[in-house]
Amino acid sequence: MTEWRFIRAFAAHFERCGLHAGETVAVLSESSSRRDLVDTARLAAQSLGGRVFDVVVPTPSSAHPVPIRSTGASQAIAHHRGVIAALASSELVIDCTVEGLLHAPELGAILAGANGARTRVLMISNERLDTFDRLQWDHDLPRRVELGLDWLRAADTMHVSSAAGTDLTIVLSGATTAGSTGVTSGPGSIAHWPGGLVLAFPAEHSVSGTVMLSPGDINLTFNRYIERPIALTIDDDHIVDIAGEGVDTDLFRSYLEAFGDRASYATSHVGWGMNPSARWDYLELYDHGDIWGTEARAFAGNFLYSTGANENAGRFTAGHFDLPMRHCTVHLDDRPVVVEGRLVVELS
Repeated sequence: MTEWRFIRAFAAHFERCGLHAGETVAVLSESSSRRDLVDTARLAAQSLGGRVFDVVVPTPSSAHPVPIRSTGASQAIAHHRGVIAALASSELVIDCTVEGLLHAPELGAILAGANGARTRVLMISNERLDTFDRLQWDHDLPRRVELGLDWLRAADTMHVSSAAGTDLTIVLSGATTAGSTGVTSGPGSIAHWPGGLVLAFPAEHSVSGTVMLSPGDINLTFNRYIERPIALTIDDDHIVDIAGEGVDTDLFRSYLEAFGDRASYATSHVGWGMNPSARWDYLELYDHGDIWGTEARAFAGNFLYSTGANENAGRFTAGHFDLPMRHCTVHLDDRPVVVEGRLVVELS
């Protein structure tokens, strides 16, 4: 059951994304979606005068030996032509699928729209409703994210270091870059909410060095704080050694091994968090099943290292880790953007 405070928060954000009276709005969900999230999205869109309809698809059977989480690549549409046509004929799609459409194979066809009019998509992260109520909107966030994205696109190299031992170099030539403001930017755009990230998907043969996961860093596949250090050696984009003692290291190895492919060990994307309302410490306040990790990815000053699929590098897999790290320093060429876990003044 939803509440007015949540409907009000959703409606305010939909207004930021340009939802207006008379607009055709599709609410996309699947059989495993959070029902209160879907109901809140529908009611909020209706409260703004949207012409709302639901598209509900079955959640497919798992094709993997372990659960997958937070890949951003929903498999629920399953290339269904009728579903794609319905979504593409809408002006706005509110995406409430479990994994989301951000990297779904059908996204391009949906954004292309129909009859010459492109569609925009707002992907709502699969979080508890109070997350959206609690993360207060920062009107200056889109500007700062765009500034960080401009700096990223102008740089040749990203270098990440930490007192714990991280020493990672990413060549940015040929990278696909993105900034997550949380707000759609007109027809043919996609955003995910909550937002506040600047990311690069490096090209092949671009990433090397050491990632040192330290106590308090987060493994979002397990919604678990790292308790004992894990040293990852990266060579030619791929993790070639996982060193450490204790259950954190064992879980890390076991999960990646389950997929049986080399791409699970590869670099997916790298970047840093920009959202000042997002908190590092919130995991301990919720049950694991209630968390999808968006807040942890976006908290201001984290360095996010991720493994798995990277379309820009021609690698595809369902194996995926998102690993937000604290206390790192991130340089773009000679320009610092994060210093020991804090954003530089221009980005904060």
